[in-house]
Amino acid sequence: MTVQSIGTKCECITFIAQAPNRGTAPDRKEQAMPSKLALVGIGKIARDQHIPALDANPDFDLVATASRNASVDGVTAYGDLASLLEGEPKIDCVSLCTPPMARYADARAALLAGCHVMLEKPPGATLSEVRDLEAIATEQGLSLFATWHSRHASAVAYTRDWLAERTIRKVHVDWKEDVRFWHPGQDWIWQPGGLGVFDPGINALSVLSEVMPHAIFLSSATLSFPANRDTPVAADLTFQDPNGAQITGAFDWLEQGPPKWNITIDTDAGQAVLSEGGAKLAIDGQSTDTGPHEEYPSLYRRFADLVATNAHDVDLAPLTHVADAFMMGKRNIVAPFEW
Repeated sequence: MTVQSIGTKCECITFIAQAPNRGTAPDRKEQAMPSKLALVGIGKIARDQHIPALDANPDFDLVATASRNASVDGVTAYGDLASLLEGEPKIDCVSLCTPPMARYADARAALLAGCHVMLEKPPGATLSEVRDLEAIATEQGLSLFATWHSRHASAVAYTRDWLAERTIRKVHVDWKEDVRFWHPGQDWIWQPGGLGVFDPGINALSVLSEVMPHAIFLSSATLSFPANRDTPVAADLTFQDPNGAQITGAFDWLEQGPPKWNITIDTDAGQAVLSEGGAKLAIDGQSTDTGPHEEYPSLYRRFADLVATNAHDVDLAPLTHVADAFMMGKRNIVAPFEW
């Protein structure tokens, strides 16, 4: 018998599962039937992360997809969610991997059709639409999961627990990558609602808001907009910490070479450095073993728990920090960006 614990900042859900032999899957006859799930938006993130995680999770059965121009071998494909919902009336869950600007309508339709919904990050283009989705989910008695995959990186929970017993003095987020490598030709990221450099940067903010033992608030921001684009290519943020720590962040989408996805935290009892997006942790320069790195498998385990209890997991802190940056940020115009 094995005991597995899946936790977030707000709650911890523990369940017991029978495992007859190490490396042997539990007998299907002893399990509840898997939830029938539809995946909407078959792009790079769906192929690289969602589909492998679903294939490995016995709680879900991927039975249909919706995409304008892509499909998955062996899975029934539809051109849009409306057609899918009409053609697959027994769908239990919908996982949305579409760009955030168009996601609200699909999420609302899925909820009103009686489906539990999982949202790829960021959960929406605005705070108000996500709050409305949560209200609809509550009215329908369904689960809504606003995911932050970087929070499920292997070192994040360990860092959160380590910081809980220490006084934080200084934090710096260094989140820089090459947009041409990671998002080639994706023009939607430069459109209003696409977030620009905050598309990856919100991952850092999701980790930061998870490991900090208390709330922090944006106090100033400088956003650099290419002259021909509607979202920023770089940003510098400063946060206010009620306990007095200095907290800053530097985000850049024109970084050459390997990406920098690091958070450095100085405390009264040592320094923690989260690197590789939260996958690795070093304390006072010494590498710390924090277990296997499996962000998306962990997301779908969490979704299965939520579906089983019709519960919600909708934390808007990372998106709120981004919204505050757009509201408070000083705007700098920089050189035009071309692919």
